[in-house]
Amino acid sequence: SVPADASNPQDSVVVSVLNISAALGSQAVLPCKSYRMVWTQDRLNDRQRVVHWDVYSNYYGDNKMERLCDMYSAGDQRVYSSYNQGRIFMPQNAFTDGNFSLVIKDVAESDEGTYSCNLHHHYCHLYETVKIQLAITKKAEDANQYWDGEKPVIVALEGSTVTLPCVNRNHIWTERHSEEEQQVVHWDRQPPGVPHDRADRLIDLYASGERRSYGPLFIRQKMNITDTAFALGDFSLRISQLESADEGTYSCHLHHHYCGLHERRIYQVFVTEPVREKKVVNLTTHNIAPAIACFPFPLPSDPNVVRGHNVINVIIPESRVHFFQQLGYILATLLLFIVLLIIVVLVTRKRRQRGYEYNVKKYGEKDVNLKEFTVDTTDLTQYKSEDIRLDYKNNILKEKAEQARSFPAKNIDLDK
Repeated sequence: SVPADASNPQDSVVVSVLNISAALGSQAVLPCKSYRMVWTQDRLNDRQRVVHWDVYSNYYGDNKMERLCDMYSAGDQRVYSSYNQGRIFMPQNAFTDGNFSLVIKDVAESDEGTYSCNLHHHYCHLYETVKIQLAITKKAEDANQYWDGEKPVIVALEGSTVTLPCVNRNHIWTERHSEEEQQVVHWDRQPPGVPHDRADRLIDLYASGERRSYGPLFIRQKMNITDTAFALGDFSLRISQLESADEGTYSCHLHHHYCGLHERRIYQVFVTEPVREKKVVNLTTHNIAPAIACFPFPLPSDPNVVRGHNVINVIIPESRVHFFQQLGYILATLLLFIVLLIIVVLVTRKRRQRGYEYNVKKYGEKDVNLKEFTVDTTDLTQYKSEDIRLDYKNNILKEKAEQARSFPAKNIDLDK
Protein backbone atom coordinates (compact mmCIF):
# COMPACT_ATOMS: atom_id res chain seq x y z
CA SER A 1 0.00 0.00 0.00
CA VAL A 2 0.98 3.64 -0.48
CA PRO A 3 1.70 5.74 2.64
CA ALA A 4 -0.90 8.44 3.10
CA ASP A 5 1.45 11.24 4.07
CA ALA A 6 3.88 10.81 1.21
CA SER A 7 2.61 14.04 -0.38
CA ASN A 8 0.53 15.58 2.39
CA PRO A 9 1.41 19.05 3.57
CA GLN A 10 1.71 19.42 7.30
CA ASP A 11 -0.51 22.51 7.37
CA SER A 12 -3.79 20.75 6.43
CA VAL A 13 -6.76 22.28 8.21
CA VAL A 14 -9.14 19.82 9.89
CA VAL A 15 -12.59 20.94 8.81
CA SER A 16 -14.76 18.32 10.55
CA VAL A 17 -14.66 15.08 12.57
CA LEU A 18 -17.61 12.70 12.30
CA ASN A 19 -18.55 9.33 13.83
CA ILE A 20 -20.40 7.02 11.45
CA SER A 21 -22.02 3.70 12.43
CA ALA A 22 -23.36 1.32 9.80
CA ALA A 23 -24.77 -2.20 9.88
CA LEU A 24 -22.79 -5.19 8.72
CA GLY A 25 -23.37 -5.88 5.01
CA SER A 26 -24.90 -2.46 4.28
CA GLN A 27 -23.51 0.48 2.27
CA ALA A 28 -21.86 3.38 4.07
CA VAL A 29 -21.42 6.87 2.62
CA LEU A 30 -18.74 9.11 4.13
CA PRO A 31 -19.89 12.64 3.18
CA CYS A 32 -17.11 14.90 1.95
CA LYS A 33 -18.58 17.94 0.19
CA SER A 34 -17.35 21.43 -0.61
CA TYR A 35 -19.19 23.73 -2.98
CA ARG A 36 -16.54 26.43 -3.12
CA MET A 37 -15.74 27.33 -6.68
CA VAL A 38 -12.08 26.39 -6.16
CA TRP A 39 -13.26 22.76 -6.07
CA THR A 40 -15.97 23.00 -8.73
CA GLN A 41 -13.78 24.47 -11.50
CA ASP A 42 -15.41 27.83 -11.95
CA ARG A 43 -14.84 28.95 -15.54
CA LEU A 44 -14.46 32.71 -15.04
CA ASN A 45 -10.71 32.12 -15.25
CA ASP A 46 -8.41 35.13 -14.99
CA ARG A 47 -11.16 37.67 -14.40
CA GLN A 48 -11.23 36.36 -10.86
CA ARG A 49 -7.88 38.08 -10.12
CA VAL A 50 -7.77 41.83 -9.63
CA VAL A 51 -5.42 44.45 -8.21
CA HIS A 52 -6.47 47.95 -7.19
CA TRP A 53 -4.75 50.95 -5.59
CA ASP A 54 -6.44 53.13 -2.95
CA VAL A 55 -5.26 56.18 -1.09
CA TYR A 56 -6.23 57.50 2.31
CA SER A 57 -5.59 61.25 2.43
CA ASN A 58 -6.36 64.14 4.76
CA TYR A 59 -4.85 66.83 2.54
CA TYR A 60 -8.21 68.57 2.14
CA GLY A 61 -9.15 67.93 5.76
CA ASP A 62 -11.87 65.37 4.94
CA ASN A 63 -9.88 62.15 5.70
CA LYS A 64 -11.33 60.24 2.76
CA MET A 65 -10.48 56.96 1.04
CA GLU A 66 -10.31 57.16 -2.75
CA ARG A 67 -10.01 54.44 -5.38
CA LEU A 68 -7.26 55.39 -7.83
CA CYS A 69 -7.13 52.55 -10.35
CA ASP A 70 -7.64 48.82 -10.80
CA MET A 71 -6.69 46.15 -13.28
CA TYR A 72 -7.93 42.61 -13.99
CA SER A 73 -5.56 39.90 -15.17
CA ALA A 74 -7.53 39.58 -18.42
CA GLY A 75 -8.45 43.26 -18.88
CA ASP A 76 -7.16 46.79 -19.17
CA GLN A 77 -6.34 49.27 -16.46
CA ARG A 78 -9.05 51.61 -15.26
CA VAL A 79 -8.21 55.03 -13.76
CA TYR A 80 -11.15 56.55 -11.87
CA SER A 81 -10.21 60.26 -11.78
CA SER A 82 -9.74 62.31 -14.94
CA TYR A 83 -7.02 64.26 -13.12
CA ASN A 84 -4.95 61.10 -12.87
CA GLN A 85 -5.43 59.99 -16.47
CA GLY A 86 -1.97 59.44 -17.95
CA ARG A 87 -0.35 60.47 -14.68
CA ILE A 88 -0.63 57.19 -12.75
CA PHE A 89 -0.42 53.64 -14.09
CA MET A 90 0.72 50.06 -13.42
CA PRO A 91 2.84 47.84 -15.67
CA GLN A 92 0.81 46.13 -18.37
CA ASN A 93 2.45 42.76 -17.66
CA ALA A 94 1.69 42.94 -13.93
CA PHE A 95 -0.07 39.56 -13.74
CA THR A 96 2.69 37.91 -15.75
CA ASP A 97 5.67 39.44 -14.02
CA GLY A 98 4.11 39.82 -10.56
CA ASN A 99 5.02 43.54 -10.40
CA PHE A 100 1.95 45.60 -9.38
CA SER A 101 3.85 48.78 -8.46
CA LEU A 102 2.12 52.16 -8.97
CA VAL A 103 3.95 54.87 -10.90
CA ILE A 104 2.98 58.50 -10.18
CA LYS A 105 4.30 61.25 -12.42
CA ASP A 106 4.75 64.86 -11.32
CA VAL A 107 3.85 64.30 -7.70
CA ALA A 108 2.29 67.16 -5.78
CA GLU A 109 1.45 67.87 -2.19
CA SER A 110 -2.13 66.67 -2.84
CA ASP A 111 -0.69 63.20 -3.49
CA GLU A 112 0.39 62.76 0.10
CA GLY A 113 -1.32 59.98 2.04
CA THR A 114 -1.32 56.29 2.78
CA TYR A 115 -1.51 54.13 -0.34
CA SER A 116 -2.61 50.50 -0.34
CA CYS A 117 -1.96 47.87 -3.01
CA ASN A 118 -4.79 45.31 -2.80
CA LEU A 119 -4.53 41.93 -4.48
CA HIS A 120 -7.75 39.89 -4.66
CA HIS A 121 -8.08 36.34 -5.92
CA HIS A 122 -11.83 35.72 -5.83
CA TYR A 123 -11.43 32.19 -7.14
CA CYS A 124 -9.12 31.14 -4.30
CA HIS A 125 -10.62 33.55 -1.77
CA LEU A 126 -7.25 35.14 -1.12
CA TYR A 127 -6.69 38.78 -0.22
CA GLU A 128 -3.34 40.50 0.24
CA THR A 129 -2.68 44.16 1.01
CA VAL A 130 0.53 46.22 0.96
CA LYS A 131 0.52 49.71 2.51
CA ILE A 132 2.95 52.53 1.69
CA GLN A 133 3.18 56.05 3.17
CA LEU A 134 3.95 58.84 0.67
CA ALA A 135 5.22 62.22 1.80
CA ILE A 136 6.16 65.18 -0.43
CA THR A 137 9.09 67.54 0.14
CA LYS A 138 10.40 70.52 -1.71
CA LYS A 139 14.04 69.83 -0.79
CA ALA A 140 15.91 67.23 -2.77
CA GLU A 141 18.12 66.36 0.19
CA ASP A 142 15.05 65.35 2.20
CA ALA A 143 13.98 62.71 -0.31
CA ASN A 144 14.29 59.38 1.43
CA GLN A 145 12.80 55.92 2.06
CA TYR A 146 12.54 54.17 5.43
CA TRP A 147 10.46 51.74 7.51
CA ASP A 148 8.38 53.14 10.34
CA GLY A 149 7.76 49.80 11.98
CA GLU A 150 4.44 49.13 10.22
CA LYS A 151 4.92 50.12 6.60
CA PRO A 152 7.47 51.64 4.25
CA VAL A 153 7.58 55.43 4.00
CA ILE A 154 8.68 57.23 0.86
CA VAL A 155 9.58 60.92 0.92
CA ALA A 156 9.54 62.14 -2.68
CA LEU A 157 10.61 65.44 -4.20
CA GLU A 158 7.72 67.52 -5.47
CA GLY A 159 7.36 67.34 -9.25
CA SER A 160 9.32 64.11 -9.58
CA THR A 161 8.19 60.66 -10.62
CA VAL A 162 7.80 58.18 -7.82
CA THR A 163 7.19 54.41 -7.82
CA LEU A 164 5.21 52.81 -4.98
CA PRO A 165 6.46 49.20 -4.84
CA CYS A 166 4.03 46.25 -4.80
CA VAL A 167 5.65 43.03 -5.97
CA ASN A 168 4.21 39.54 -5.50
CA ARG A 169 5.57 36.82 -7.74
CA ASN A 170 3.71 33.97 -6.06
CA HIS A 171 2.51 31.45 -8.66
CA ILE A 172 -1.08 32.07 -7.66
CA TRP A 173 -0.90 35.53 -9.23
CA THR A 174 1.13 34.54 -12.27
CA GLU A 175 0.40 30.89 -13.27
CA ARG A 176 -3.26 30.39 -13.94
CA HIS A 177 -2.76 27.63 -16.51
CA SER A 178 -1.62 25.03 -13.95
CA GLU A 179 -4.69 25.27 -11.76
CA GLU A 180 -6.51 22.09 -12.82
CA GLU A 181 -3.36 19.98 -12.57
CA GLN A 182 -2.92 21.00 -8.95
CA GLN A 183 -6.42 20.13 -7.73
CA VAL A 184 -6.58 16.70 -6.11
CA VAL A 185 -8.66 14.78 -3.58
CA HIS A 186 -7.50 11.62 -1.92
CA TRP A 187 -8.86 9.25 0.72
CA ASP A 188 -6.79 7.55 3.42
CA ARG A 189 -7.65 4.80 5.89
CA GLN A 190 -6.16 4.04 9.28
CA PRO A 191 -6.97 0.61 10.71
CA PRO A 192 -7.53 0.57 14.49
CA GLY A 193 -4.26 1.23 16.30
CA VAL A 194 -2.43 2.60 13.25
CA PRO A 195 -1.17 6.24 13.50
CA HIS A 196 -1.97 8.86 10.90
CA ASP A 197 1.48 8.89 9.34
CA ARG A 198 1.14 5.15 8.58
CA ALA A 199 -2.33 5.31 7.06
CA ASP A 200 -3.00 3.57 3.73
CA ARG A 201 -3.88 5.52 0.60
CA LEU A 202 -7.15 4.41 -1.01
CA ILE A 203 -7.94 6.75 -3.93
CA ASP A 204 -6.44 9.77 -5.72
CA LEU A 205 -8.64 11.82 -8.05
CA TYR A 206 -7.35 14.84 -9.96
CA ALA A 207 -9.42 17.64 -11.46
CA SER A 208 -8.06 16.69 -14.86
CA GLY A 209 -9.90 13.36 -14.57
CA GLU A 210 -6.95 11.15 -13.68
CA ARG A 211 -7.77 8.51 -11.09
CA ARG A 212 -5.52 6.26 -9.06
CA SER A 213 -6.79 3.45 -6.85
CA TYR A 214 -4.61 1.54 -4.42
CA GLY A 215 -4.77 -1.71 -2.52
CA PRO A 216 -6.20 -5.13 -3.44
CA LEU A 217 -8.81 -5.50 -6.14
CA PHE A 218 -11.69 -6.14 -3.72
CA ILE A 219 -10.83 -2.91 -1.90
CA ARG A 220 -10.81 -0.93 -5.15
CA GLN A 221 -14.17 -2.40 -6.12
CA LYS A 222 -15.98 -1.69 -2.85
CA MET A 223 -14.60 1.82 -2.16
CA ASN A 224 -15.11 4.51 -4.77
CA ILE A 225 -15.99 8.16 -5.48
CA THR A 226 -17.86 9.54 -8.49
CA ASP A 227 -16.13 10.83 -11.62
CA THR A 228 -18.11 14.09 -11.37
CA ALA A 229 -16.65 14.95 -7.97
CA PHE A 230 -14.94 18.17 -9.11
CA ALA A 231 -17.96 19.23 -11.15
CA LEU A 232 -20.45 18.81 -8.27
CA GLY A 233 -18.15 19.39 -5.31
CA ASP A 234 -19.14 15.97 -3.90
CA PHE A 235 -16.11 13.86 -2.96
CA SER A 236 -18.00 11.39 -0.73
CA LEU A 237 -16.61 7.87 -0.37
CA ARG A 238 -19.03 4.98 -0.81
CA ILE A 239 -18.22 1.65 0.83
CA SER A 240 -20.36 -1.31 -0.21
CA GLN A 241 -20.86 -4.60 1.64
CA LEU A 242 -19.46 -3.40 4.96
CA GLU A 243 -17.40 -5.88 6.94
CA SER A 244 -15.90 -5.79 10.40
CA ALA A 245 -12.47 -5.33 8.81
CA ASP A 246 -13.64 -2.00 7.31
CA GLU A 247 -13.66 -0.31 10.71
CA GLY A 248 -11.11 2.41 11.27
CA THR A 249 -10.37 6.10 10.72
CA TYR A 250 -10.94 7.50 7.23
CA SER A 251 -9.83 10.94 6.08
CA CYS A 252 -10.79 13.00 3.03
CA HIS A 253 -8.02 15.36 1.89
CA LEU A 254 -8.77 18.24 -0.48
CA HIS A 255 -5.63 19.86 -1.88
CA HIS A 256 -5.58 22.91 -4.12
CA HIS A 257 -1.90 23.51 -4.63
CA TYR A 258 -2.57 26.45 -6.90
CA CYS A 259 -4.59 28.29 -4.26
CA GLY A 260 -2.58 26.90 -1.38
CA LEU A 261 -5.68 25.31 0.22
CA HIS A 262 -5.44 22.06 2.18
CA GLU A 263 -8.55 20.73 3.94
CA ARG A 264 -8.98 17.48 5.85
CA ARG A 265 -12.16 15.77 7.09
CA ILE A 266 -11.94 12.83 9.50
CA TYR A 267 -14.44 9.98 9.93
CA GLN A 268 -14.54 7.28 12.60
CA VAL A 269 -16.33 4.27 11.07
CA PHE A 270 -17.92 1.59 13.27
CA VAL A 271 -19.52 -1.59 11.91
CA THR A 272 -22.39 -2.96 14.00
CA GLU A 273 -24.37 -6.17 13.86
CA PRO A 274 -27.73 -5.85 12.12
CA VAL A 275 -30.65 -5.58 14.53
CA ARG A 276 -32.79 -8.71 14.39
CA GLU A 277 -36.29 -7.48 14.97
CA LYS A 278 -39.36 -9.63 15.50
CA LYS A 279 -41.46 -9.47 12.40
CA VAL A 280 -45.23 -9.43 12.80
CA VAL A 281 -47.05 -10.45 9.64
CA ASN A 282 -50.72 -9.51 9.50
CA LEU A 283 -52.54 -11.51 6.85
CA THR A 284 -56.12 -10.57 6.01
CA THR A 285 -58.06 -13.10 3.91
CA HIS A 286 -61.48 -12.78 2.40
CA ASN A 287 -63.89 -15.70 1.78
CA ILE A 288 -61.36 -18.25 3.10
CA ALA A 289 -62.44 -20.31 6.07
CA PRO A 290 -59.37 -22.38 7.04
CA ALA A 291 -56.20 -20.53 7.99
CA ILE A 292 -54.03 -22.97 6.07
CA ALA A 293 -55.53 -21.64 2.85
CA CYS A 294 -53.49 -18.45 3.34
CA PHE A 295 -50.28 -20.36 2.61
CA PRO A 296 -50.81 -22.64 -0.40
CA PHE A 297 -47.02 -22.65 -0.93
CA PRO A 298 -44.07 -22.45 1.48
CA LEU A 299 -43.07 -18.92 2.51
CA PRO A 300 -39.66 -17.70 1.24
CA SER A 301 -36.90 -17.87 3.81
CA ASP A 302 -35.41 -14.65 5.15
CA PRO A 303 -31.87 -14.90 6.61
CA ASN A 304 -32.53 -11.85 8.78
CA VAL A 305 -35.50 -13.48 10.53
CA VAL A 306 -35.04 -15.76 13.53
CA ARG A 307 -37.58 -18.52 12.94
CA GLY A 308 -37.96 -19.26 16.64
CA HIS A 309 -39.42 -15.81 17.26
CA ASN A 310 -41.74 -15.41 14.29
CA VAL A 311 -45.23 -14.27 15.17
CA ILE A 312 -47.96 -14.73 12.55
CA ASN A 313 -51.36 -13.24 13.14
CA VAL A 314 -54.03 -14.64 10.80
CA ILE A 315 -57.15 -12.52 10.75
CA ILE A 316 -60.17 -14.26 9.15
CA PRO A 317 -63.16 -11.93 9.06
CA GLU A 318 -66.69 -13.31 9.05
CA SER A 319 -67.80 -13.10 5.46
CA ARG A 320 -71.27 -13.52 3.94
CA VAL A 321 -70.66 -17.20 3.22
CA HIS A 322 -69.99 -17.84 6.88
CA PHE A 323 -73.19 -15.99 7.83
CA PHE A 324 -75.28 -18.02 5.37
CA GLN A 325 -73.75 -21.25 6.68
CA GLN A 326 -74.80 -20.43 10.23
CA LEU A 327 -78.27 -19.38 9.02
CA GLY A 328 -78.58 -22.66 7.09
CA TYR A 329 -77.80 -24.66 10.22
CA ILE A 330 -80.52 -22.84 12.15
CA LEU A 331 -83.14 -23.21 9.40
CA ALA A 332 -82.39 -26.91 8.96
CA THR A 333 -82.80 -27.53 12.69
CA LEU A 334 -86.08 -25.61 12.72
CA LEU A 335 -87.38 -27.51 9.70
CA LEU A 336 -86.54 -30.85 11.29
CA PHE A 337 -88.41 -29.86 14.45
CA ILE A 338 -91.49 -28.87 12.40
CA VAL A 339 -91.41 -32.19 10.51
CA LEU A 340 -91.25 -34.16 13.75
CA LEU A 341 -94.13 -32.15 15.19
CA ILE A 342 -96.28 -32.82 12.11
CA ILE A 343 -95.56 -36.55 12.35
CA VAL A 344 -96.60 -36.65 16.01
CA VAL A 345 -99.86 -34.82 15.25
CA LEU A 346 -100.73 -37.12 12.37
CA VAL A 347 -100.07 -40.25 14.40
CA THR A 348 -102.22 -39.00 17.26
CA ARG A 349 -105.15 -38.14 15.00
CA LYS A 350 -104.95 -41.48 13.27
CA ARG A 351 -105.17 -43.37 16.55
CA ARG A 352 -108.24 -41.39 17.63
CA GLN A 353 -110.04 -42.16 14.38
CA ARG A 354 -109.42 -45.89 14.85
CA GLY A 355 -110.98 -45.76 18.38
CA TYR A 356 -114.22 -44.16 17.10
CA GLU A 357 -114.67 -46.77 14.35
CA TYR A 358 -114.23 -49.58 16.86
CA ASN A 359 -117.03 -48.28 19.13
CA VAL A 360 -119.42 -47.76 16.22
CA LYS A 361 -118.86 -51.27 14.90
CA LYS A 362 -119.24 -52.81 18.38
CA TYR A 363 -122.66 -51.36 18.96
CA GLY A 364 -123.78 -51.66 15.38
CA GLU A 365 -123.33 -55.44 15.19
CA LYS A 366 -126.01 -56.25 17.91
CA ASP A 367 -129.68 -55.07 17.74
CA VAL A 368 -131.05 -54.06 21.08
CA ASN A 369 -134.70 -55.05 21.77
CA LEU A 370 -136.16 -52.98 24.51
CA LYS A 371 -138.78 -55.61 25.12
CA GLU A 372 -136.16 -57.91 26.52
CA PHE A 373 -135.49 -55.54 29.34
CA THR A 374 -137.97 -55.78 32.36
CA VAL A 375 -138.35 -52.82 34.57
CA ASP A 376 -139.50 -53.44 38.13
CA THR A 377 -141.68 -50.61 39.21
CA THR A 378 -142.57 -51.94 42.59
CA ASP A 379 -139.85 -49.98 44.19
CA LEU A 380 -140.83 -46.65 42.66
CA THR A 381 -143.60 -46.13 45.15
CA GLN A 382 -141.16 -46.49 47.90
CA TYR A 383 -139.22 -43.48 46.69
CA LYS A 384 -142.39 -41.57 45.92
CA SER A 385 -143.65 -41.72 49.43
CA GLU A 386 -140.34 -40.81 50.93
CA ASP A 387 -139.95 -37.29 52.03
CA ILE A 388 -136.69 -36.23 50.62
CA ARG A 389 -135.37 -33.46 52.61
CA LEU A 390 -132.82 -31.42 50.90
CA ASP A 391 -131.26 -28.17 51.63
CA TYR A 392 -131.92 -25.91 48.73
CA LYS A 393 -129.88 -22.96 47.95
CA ASN A 394 -132.79 -20.97 46.52
CA ASN A 395 -136.59 -21.04 46.08
CA ILE A 396 -136.55 -21.93 42.39
CA LEU A 397 -134.85 -25.24 42.98
CA LYS A 398 -137.20 -25.93 45.86
CA GLU A 399 -140.29 -25.30 43.75
CA LYS A 400 -139.01 -27.56 41.00
CA ALA A 401 -138.46 -30.33 43.50
CA GLU A 402 -141.95 -30.01 44.93
CA GLN A 403 -143.51 -30.12 41.48
CA ALA A 404 -141.61 -33.31 40.76
CA ARG A 405 -143.04 -34.92 43.85
CA SER A 406 -146.60 -33.89 43.05
CA PHE A 407 -146.88 -36.07 39.90
CA PRO A 408 -147.72 -39.71 40.57
CA ALA A 409 -145.47 -42.39 39.16
CA LYS A 410 -146.65 -44.11 36.04
CA ASN A 411 -146.58 -47.79 35.51
CA ILE A 412 -145.07 -48.52 32.15
CA ASP A 413 -145.70 -51.84 30.68
CA LEU A 414 -142.87 -52.58 28.36
CA ASP A 415 -144.59 -55.70 26.96
CA LYS A 416 -147.33 -53.73 25.33
